[in-house]
Amino acid sequence: MIWKSDIEQMEKEPLQELQSERLRSLLKYLSESNAIYRERLAEVSDISGVDIQSIDRLPFTTKEDMRDTYPFGLFSSPEKDILELHVSSGTTGNPTLVGYTKEDLDIWADAMARSLAVAGAKPADIIQIAYGYGLFTGGLGFHYGALEMGLRIIPTSSGQTRRQLKIMQDFQPRILACTPSYALYMADEARDLGLNTRESSWEIGIFGAEPWSDSIRKEIEEVWNITALDVYGLSEIIGPGVAQECPEKNGLHVYSDLFYPEVIDPDSGEQMPDGKPGELVLTTLTKRGIPLLRYRTRDIVTINHSRCGCGRTSPRISKVLGRTDDMIVVRGINVFPSQIEHVLMEIEGTQPHYQLVVDRQKNNMDSLEVLVEVEERFFSDEIKQLRAFQETVREAIQSTLGVGVKVRLMEPRSLERSQGKSKRVVDKRQFNQKEDQ
Repeated sequence: MIWKSDIEQMEKEPLQELQSERLRSLLKYLSESNAIYRERLAEVSDISGVDIQSIDRLPFTTKEDMRDTYPFGLFSSPEKDILELHVSSGTTGNPTLVGYTKEDLDIWADAMARSLAVAGAKPADIIQIAYGYGLFTGGLGFHYGALEMGLRIIPTSSGQTRRQLKIMQDFQPRILACTPSYALYMADEARDLGLNTRESSWEIGIFGAEPWSDSIRKEIEEVWNITALDVYGLSEIIGPGVAQECPEKNGLHVYSDLFYPEVIDPDSGEQMPDGKPGELVLTTLTKRGIPLLRYRTRDIVTINHSRCGCGRTSPRISKVLGRTDDMIVVRGINVFPSQIEHVLMEIEGTQPHYQLVVDRQKNNMDSLEVLVEVEERFFSDEIKQLRAFQETVREAIQSTLGVGVKVRLMEPRSLERSQGKSKRVVDKRQFNQKEDQ
């Protein structure tokens, strides 16, 4: 099912005309309604002549811009028109605040309805929304889209796992929406209850809010007998509903009439061609409350503008390959958790639960330790077999990263489980440096 076939199957030239028209309208709106953008756009000659193909003439916006102008500096609508606020807590400094007008909420509902349709939902399907409701945009974004599409909604929110499982058994929802790590967490709980996970009512799982690999997808699909699909979004742009993977599993469709995507070299800012990884940049073409111009997401993706096998012509981005700001630098080597996850999932006997611990030794050398759960059988084998497997894992990771690592094998379910986003990295270096001073 295609929710808006006139847009989602639009050919390239009319789509670019629509995008250009909306971009010019956005620039006019920003110049008239926001002092910060007015000043920045004053340095761009003839913004009325900017079309979507010359968008790289325009300035970037960053998360730091949002935090530096907190709370309302980047808002373009009067405060009285803002009907809903969401705040994401940052690790340092001010949080990121976003606001929605009635028009923005309608855009969000439409984008999420498109996402649900892309994933294979149909009106009157039952959806179990196990994303958190509240300041986090996940639960409400899915809720608005499901209402728009005419789905029947079970708003379970996150947590209360045994209750989630009972609701699934009692009401037989076809669609599950939650983080991928929570889907695996629920599988552990289901096994403890003696449930056959492969007999769940769920047929479609829409998972996002944290990076996850195709190896994790395979694990979820195997354990739940489900089609596991990726959803992409960020609160600064709209929340969930910026892009959605279809059952072709060949990239996530970006609704580029609403959120125009670019992929750039994160250092030079130059546009990257299709298939080449770079930083995703998004422009909100139709938002009113806090529209953002060329927002740097820090997510590393590739982009593909070819027509998808599902019939949609919208550009597709890859799953997030990493971030420009969450990579770990260990002794001068850039390390993304996704690299290590990929290695672990290729080794038979490891489980999709791991954690990276980065520390600084007394000689000021960085150390990286990988904690990974393995099957119970390894702990009943001889100690030398356990050590041999540990060395196999260590060598596989080290050959991929090009940096020395330690590996600690953990018993099943010994790492802390998350009902929200998994904490993959524990970086102790800053704490130890402060302690040394």
